Amino acid sequence: MSETQEAAAGPKEGFISHLVELRDRLIKAVAAVVVVFVVLFLFPGASVIYDFLAQPMLATLPQGTRMIATGVITPFMVPVKVTMLAAFILTLPFVLYQVWAFVAPGLYRHEQRLALPLILSSSLLFIIGMAFCYFVVFQTVFAFISSFAPQSITPAPDIEAYLNFVMTMFLAFGITFEVPVVVVLLVRMGIMSVQKLRDIRGYVVVVAFVIAAIVTPPDVISQFMLAVPLWVLYEIGLLVATRIKPREADSDELVKTEDKESSAKNNDSGN
Repeated sequence: MSETQEAAAGPKEGFISHLVELRDRLIKAVAAVVVVFVVLFLFPGASVIYDFLAQPMLATLPQGTRMIATGVITPFMVPVKVTMLAAFILTLPFVLYQVWAFVAPGLYRHEQRLALPLILSSSLLFIIGMAFCYFVVFQTVFAFISSFAPQSITPAPDIEAYLNFVMTMFLAFGITFEVPVVVVLLVRMGIMSVQKLRDIRGYVVVVAFVIAAIVTPPDVISQFMLAVPLWVLYEIGLLVATRIKPREADSDELVKTEDKESSAKNNDSGN
């Protein structure tokens, strides 16, 4: 093989090796989710997991009232979907680790040290957001809504509609609790400074309430319970970001360090 052919084959082989590694990482992530799903499906069981998810709604329904299923296979499919959701949440740190392991070779050493804590904190904050939604928001919102139900109506929510609502709320609060990570990344990447982020906090509060009005039920309580944590988490992100150096500063320090090392080597060779 000539030098030209070898030079052309090099990038192609590198691209294929990246695809192979990406495939292996995806297989590991999917396999982890499937294994945990099977374990949860067998014990404690999909029905038990769904009953746990439905508890906030059942607690606000009239005594003896149950949720309904209007579809033929809905009583089977909805608990299966809930079990799959639980499996994904439990394996989220491992899935994000596979993402980090794939991109880590292309990062500098100081970026690798930052990437792993960000992945772990992202997983933890997302789960905390969902827990806050389940234990605090659902209890308050469902009780507030049921208090307005007329006496002539017997609420009987459909389990599929309930699942869609729960997943939307979980996603909204999970993403909301990622705000500190986003703030840190903006400062770290040099996109925005901490001072600039402090200057726009008024706009952030307005945007928080707009987002809450869009993704939450049309009641003031649920909107406040999403918008206020978003603003508080933004302030927490600012506090953490004050200790983070922008990438440019890190690059300058690395260049200075390399210059000092090269100068020391030159002096040693001269002596």
